[in-house]
This record gives sequence, C-alpha cells and structure tokens, in this order.
Amino acid sequence: MKTLKDVISLKFKTSESEGVIFHGEGQQGDYITLELKKAKLALNLNLGSNQLGSIYGHTSVMTGSLLDDHHWHSIIIERHGRNINLTLDRHMQHFRTNGEFDYLDLDYEITFGGMPFSGKPSSNSRKNFKGCMESINYNGNNITDLAKRKKLEPSNVGNLSFSCVEPHTVPVFFNATSYLEVPGRPSQDLFSVSFLFRTWNPNGLLVFSNFADDLGNVEIDINEGKVSIHINVTQVKKNRIDISS
Repeated sequence: MKTLKDVISLKFKTSESEGVIFHGEGQQGDYITLELKKAKLALNLNLGSNQLGSIYGHTSVMTGSLLDDHHWHSIIIERHGRNINLTLDRHMQHFRTNGEFDYLDLDYEITFGGMPFSGKPSSNSRKNFKGCMESINYNGNNITDLAKRKKLEPSNVGNLSFSCVEPHTVPVFFNATSYLEVPGRPSQDLFSVSFLFRTWNPNGLLVFSNFADDLGNVEIDINEGKVSIHINVTQVKKNRIDISS
C-alpha cells in the first residue's frame, strides 16, 4: 500500500507500561509504529529517507502518561502527507514529519498488538502489547470485526480471545486522613508485605507496623518522591536499617 492519507483509530486498556500497539513497514525504509513506552504513547513514523543521508525522515512524538491504569483510552491518527494529527483521549497534537516525502509505503504486513521478528535490533527489544483493544479501524476497515469473522486473509491470529478479562485486583483509594488497619500475625519470625501504589504526592506514609514484644517496628514511606524503608530492631547492636530507592 502506498497512501497519501491515513486514518487509524482504536481503543485500548492495559496494566502494562510497555508494548507495541500497531506496526507497519516497507521495503523503501518507510515505517509506522505506535507503542507504549514507560506508560506513555509513542508514535514513530518515517515516510522515507535517502541513502545519501541528506533526507532524514524519522519522526518521533510522545504524548500522555500513566496509560497503564487499565482504563479505556482512545487513539486517532490522521495523516495527510507530512501533516499528522495525533489524538489521545480527545487531546489533539499536531506535527509535521521530518524529510521530504508525502507517501507512506507499507508493502509488508501490518500488525496489531505486536511486531514480527525481522532480525533488526529494534524488533527484538520491543514487547508485544498485553491487554485489550476494541474498535480497531484502519483506513475505513473494521479490523476487529474482520478478525472476529476470520475475513482477514492472509492473517496470523495467535492466542486471541474476543473478550476482555478483568483483573482480579481491587484498588483502594486513600485520602489524606484515611488508613487501613489489619491484624498482625503473632509468633511469626517472617514479615512480608507487597503492594502496588500510585500517587501524585511526593510525601506520605505507605506502611507501618510495630513488632510484637517491643522488638521494634518497620516503616515504608515516600519522601520527596523516593520510597524509603526504615526498620528498627531493639535487641541487636545495629538497630536501625534505612533503605531508599
């Protein structure tokens, strides 16, 4: 396909911060890759470069943040020549691609949810998308519907299910005054805790527990955007351990 105009739209939700959402490339060096990087949306596009190096077409744009929140996000990419409108959740960003070419020449396959291994260093370092997509539309073609009805030929559909599995995690929201208190486990010589958290605040107490029999305590908090762990043990010489990350 050699196109002057493209319209690509889809919705996705995921709890992963990395993953290729859409990819296409051609023999002339053209490519388009839409992916999540550090929970941000990255669009990489090249309408062509020349071998002399005087025309460099690679263009990269990033938008959004915290897109691994397992909520639905919508994407629309509208291209007319070198002019691109990238819309994420109704926030539109306009830019022009580098180089001098207007056509996107994709004569290999187009993939959603990952990219085929091409032997290039860029292909094996990228993760496939893990999550849910819906309403995938590529230049007027309803890809989701065609894939479900097995009307895409040739196509390689691997381990797809046409349903969206919800995670079994139950989030808890804390305001500045709320806390959750749970009973401890007496007569245990092991203390273990694990959790995921997200906050805009640079400071705050995450976990606190006193050990039984006045043996000390453990405290996990955020201090100036860093997680700090403080362990106090009363019955040993080196009675305080501080870890920051």
